[in-house]
Amino acid sequence: MPSILTVNARAPRSSRLGLRATPEQEAILRRAAEVTHKSLTDFILESACQAAQETLLDQRLFMVTNSQYQALLDLLDRPAEDSPGLQRLFSKRAPWDEK
Repeated sequence: MPSILTVNARAPRSSRLGLRATPEQEAILRRAAEVTHKSLTDFILESACQAAQETLLDQRLFMVTNSQYQALLDLLDRPAEDSPGLQRLFSKRAPWDEK
């Protein structure tokens, strides 16, 4: 499934967005587009979509029904189960601690 963050040059673009920027903002956007080998439009669209997606994913309020909320509380109240895989993982030294 294609990501909305990836600009497809062949996909028709029918919506128009307009924005105003200071000369300094335009210069930094143009430079960033150059170093990533993208057009200014593609760079701005990808950057804006990525920021928008991160904003939406970072929402902390979730609306659920009473039964969904209770199911979550029941899961949280259950005793933890042993996980041999996690026990093995946590018993190993971190690669950056090995010398």
